[in-house]
Amino acid sequence: MVNFAMHRFAVFLAVSTLFLIVAGASVTSNEAGLSVPDWPLSYGQVMPEMKGGVFYEHGHRMIASIVGFLTVVLAIWMWRSEERPWLRRIGFIAVGAVILQGVLGGITVLYLLPKAVSISHACLAQLFFSTTVALALFTSPAWRTGPQYVQDSGFPSLRSLAIFASLATVAQVALGAGFRHRAFGILPHIFGAIVVTVVLLTVATFVLTQFPKHRALSKSAWAVIGVTGAQVALGVIAYVSRLNHWDSAPTSVLIASTVTHVAFGALTLASVVALTVEVFYHVRPRAEVASGLSPVSR
Repeated sequence: MVNFAMHRFAVFLAVSTLFLIVAGASVTSNEAGLSVPDWPLSYGQVMPEMKGGVFYEHGHRMIASIVGFLTVVLAIWMWRSEERPWLRRIGFIAVGAVILQGVLGGITVLYLLPKAVSISHACLAQLFFSTTVALALFTSPAWRTGPQYVQDSGFPSLRSLAIFASLATVAQVALGAGFRHRAFGILPHIFGAIVVTVVLLTVATFVLTQFPKHRALSKSAWAVIGVTGAQVALGVIAYVSRLNHWDSAPTSVLIASTVTHVAFGALTLASVVALTVEVFYHVRPRAEVASGLSPVSR
């Protein structure tokens, strides 16, 4: 039975998490990372004066608190009314992730932005967003209708390619976070972007070529293509803006392009994760089909 209210709440959580990522990127892009020197309070207050960098830093904390609360509510809701044990477990994993994310955020402030912690904080944010997107997918009416099985006839297997694409995207997220937090230069991120773009477009094309009439798979594949294309364009805009203002204070164009680039990075990872989930749900390897473990239909 589909719980439409739970699904809508999961979608709201995913959208809120994306907004949180935008708020976090705004902190870094506006160089407001240490505008509030203490944690968990801000200048010893629950609500300090919201001016200058405090607006971005404390605003980020407020949104994070709301997302954390929403995550706990969804996990409790699923624990009480969701009959799928594996989904209830994912809900509590999401709670653990959002708590860890808050702790990492506090450590970045208390220890003056240690690079390893800051990068981990940025990466976990995007992984958590992908988790919320997966929760929205798992609670959707389309998912509850059951899989529409198709046979994987390619080599290497589509499952393997999808996993590789997801891992490559996570690595690219880490390279982007490393550059933003000045652990290294931009060249590794640019090289990674080229590799990941080729990988994602190849996997998406594979899916569309094999299963052009499969609604769930083709929809996910087109989402990957669209978001990846937008992300590449935004990356170019952000890089050109940075070249023009490398040694000066960030401009509104640079800030806007960089923040949007980070947001679409999160969307790229989430779209690849969603495609990978759909592949594992609908696509059956040839050997599995031959053994009679699942029906096959085009």
